Amino acid sequence: MKSLSEFVKERRKKVNLTQEEFAERTGVALTVIRKIEQGKTNMNLDKVNLVLKMFGHELVPMDSKEVKSK
Repeated sequence: MKSLSEFVKERRKKVNLTQEEFAERTGVALTVIRKIEQGKTNMNLDKVNLVLKMFGHELVPMDSKEVKSK
């Protein structure tokens, strides 16, 4: 499974956007894009979901039991 940072970076590059252009399109600060792509762990879920919305995805909290059963 890809990490969030790998997923966002690959998808951003696939649509040929710089980090600056991507931040503008998603409506989040450039620092948010950089933190996501650097794999920072202390992120605001709402901001992350604004970014993922560009690709038709969303992060949601899951119970640890659900994760183990998948």
